Amino acid sequence: MKSHQTTQTMKPATAAKKLGVYLPATPAEFQEGVVTRAELNELQANPPEWLRELRRTGPHPRPVVAAKLGVSIAGLARGGVTEPLTTEQIDALKEEGPEWLEKERATQADVRKEAARIKEKKDAERAQSS
Repeated sequence: MKSHQTTQTMKPATAAKKLGVYLPATPAEFQEGVVTRAELNELQANPPEWLRELRRTGPHPRPVVAAKLGVSIAGLARGGVTEPLTTEQIDALKEEGPEWLEKERATQADVRKEAARIKEKKDAERAQSS
């Protein structure tokens, strides 16, 4: 019995998400086609110029904007940032240091501290029960 290996494909939106880029900013041929797993791996290993440029200057999708600003995606929304931003716009926001950004960064830091505390507690409980 032979097993037929099918080529795994994904929608451009999924591929863009995995690549960390904003789909509407990608070339038309990328947006209109399907992307195979092999093509995605090749794009990640040897990004073409358009991909390097998008990653460098944007516009960036919300998860990337949030990471670059050190806040959550929900924090972006609370701050009124709902559109993709370019690297230049992100840098300008960092320089301005609006009140909402400082507050959201502090909130994110608290969330990380709490997550670390819970992990330590669980690890200690596991170690005791072993």
